[in-house]
Amino acid sequence: MSVNDVVIPKANTRGRVIIASLVGTSIEFYDFYVYATAAVLVFPKLFFPNADGVTQLLSSFAVFGVAFVARPIGSILFGHFGDRIGRKGTLIASLLTMGIATFLIGCLPTAQVAGWTFWAPALLVVMRFAQGLALGGEWSGAALLATENAPKNKRAIYGTFPQLGAPIGFILANVLFLVLNLTLSAEAFSSWGWRIPFLASAVMVIIGLYVRLKLVETPAFQKIVEQGEVSKLPIGRVFRTSWWQLILGTFIMLATYVLFYLMTTFTLTFGTTAASIDDAKAAAVKAGKPMTQAAIDAFVPGLGYTRNDFLLMLIVGVVFFGIFTLVAGPLAEKYGRRKSLIVITALIFVFGLCFVPLVAGGFVGAMAWLIIGFTLMGLTFGPMGAFLPELFPTNVRYTGSAVSYNVSSILGAAVAPFIAVALWQAAHGSTWLVGIYLSAMAVLTLIALFLSKETKDKDLVELSS
Repeated sequence: MSVNDVVIPKANTRGRVIIASLVGTSIEFYDFYVYATAAVLVFPKLFFPNADGVTQLLSSFAVFGVAFVARPIGSILFGHFGDRIGRKGTLIASLLTMGIATFLIGCLPTAQVAGWTFWAPALLVVMRFAQGLALGGEWSGAALLATENAPKNKRAIYGTFPQLGAPIGFILANVLFLVLNLTLSAEAFSSWGWRIPFLASAVMVIIGLYVRLKLVETPAFQKIVEQGEVSKLPIGRVFRTSWWQLILGTFIMLATYVLFYLMTTFTLTFGTTAASIDDAKAAAVKAGKPMTQAAIDAFVPGLGYTRNDFLLMLIVGVVFFGIFTLVAGPLAEKYGRRKSLIVITALIFVFGLCFVPLVAGGFVGAMAWLIIGFTLMGLTFGPMGAFLPELFPTNVRYTGSAVSYNVSSILGAAVAPFIAVALWQAAHGSTWLVGIYLSAMAVLTLIALFLSKETKDKDLVELSS
């Protein structure tokens, strides 16, 4: 059956749109953050046991970055089907891919098991790649589901609901890790407890599938089916007709990505690293694994919080992320996407310059650092659910927004934790270079925003030529 033979169904209800876009991205981001948390807490020692502490961490972050390499490939794959056969089926496929990959990570043997020194990290890379493929197609589909079903003058507000899945997924993943840390011994958690969040994703995927199977296609996609304007090769058309929008969208997302992965992955590493070499030595002796001379020579100080204490601090910060994601929608609807993001990105630039005085302020300073960072994250992430899709015509919108979003993930998110750790070490424990890095990325995003146009009043059934 061709797309022209599809029977046009009734429209989605408002509640179904909100729940399906929110639930789906919450599950996707939960799965993604489960890995991100484990990449800091347990994977360095479980999958790279023969390396020193710093190399273990960098190796774990390198595998973490594999997913970001996969995401643009996923954006092309899922974008093709999202623009070719529809949003609904593509969203279901991306959810299944992420869920299966995450569940299988929970089943993997570790490199500490005899005979698995090579295969365990290799299979982890494969599963991580699959996670990246899935997330490459998930975000754009959820954003289109929300915005293409939104009433007039409500697109930015509806567009915040898939965005809200990011803080919800983060909180779910880290609360579960926190509960496991509090209820299991360190040995039990390292042995088998870390697997529970990965295996538990199966339950969440079933719930997400139930919601998404009840969806019908968006009005905008129904319109291009009726007009016979479905693109046969969306990736070719989007590069031919919307290449400038692809570049702008990529750099518009850059500061958002860098900020988020600094505030989550890097801060967890920095926050839970011992504040002095003496503290680090004492902790190592207590754990029965005294530091080697190489580890002592490579040591750089962090904030010195316990894992559980800092996870709680992060969760508090992410609550502000969720609140201000919702706040960002009405602001972008009232003042426009472009103007709102220019102001917020300028504040991100200033925030980067304030890393050192905030971090040096003890618990109050560290908590302020997290709250301010996550507040800015919500304000910049919220409008993206509407702004990026609005840059592209309907028949290449899934592909265009997905490619921009996920190519930006390579330039921003994939390398951000790795670069931040390297800069932190280069500065001998100070965060001033990390802050400068964030501010520099904010400048690039500001340039892209100044070169872009406002999309608030754009017709979402406009077609590319």
